[in-house]
Parts: sequence; C-alpha cells; structure tokens
Amino acid sequence: MLDKTLRMNYLFDFYQALLTPKQQKYMSLYYLDDFSLGEIAEEFEVSRQAVYDNIKRTEAMLEEYELKLHLFNKFEARSKLFAELKEAITSNATPEETLTLIESLEKLD
Repeated sequence: MLDKTLRMNYLFDFYQALLTPKQQKYMSLYYLDDFSLGEIAEEFEVSRQAVYDNIKRTEAMLEEYELKLHLFNKFEARSKLFAELKEAITSNATPEETLTLIESLEKLD
C-alpha cells in the first residue's frame, strides 16, 4: 500500500495540472492529507461511493498519462544516474566513466 501511495503522490505531482479542480482536491485530500473516503464525501456532500469512483478514475488517468509521457520514469532514471555520478566523482572514477554517465543523463531528455 505504501508503494502505491508513494507512486500516486509522485504521479499527482507530475500530472496534477492535467486534472480537473475536483480531481485535484479529491486526490490531494486522499493521498496528501490522508483523509478517508467518508471524510471527503462529507466535505463535498456526496456519497462515499462517488468519492471512491472519482479517485479510482483519477488514478487510472494518472497511470495513463505516465504511460504516454514517462515523466516519473525519467525522474527515477535521472535520480539514479545522479547518484551514480556523485559516487563516480567521490570514488575518483575515470573521466571516461564520468562522461558515460553524463551522456546517459543527456539521453534521458
């Protein structure tokens, strides 16, 4: 569950501008503020099922955006390469090894 929550938080960060204000609010309350479905339903005066359906549809949309745009995957790859580059610098890697990592970073964009 924590992995899904973390993934949804990242996807929401990357793609929230593509969501409607209502979707943004539901996702923010549910994933960032840890509101229950019942609490969100009460705040918006809708059924718990309506909130659940909206969140599930929005999750699917976020996953679809990621399949098409790959922003989160590129972020993860870039983070990994930066960590490897820092390690290479601190461990006195050869210039060729360092250059290879830099070229890999450039290819991500």
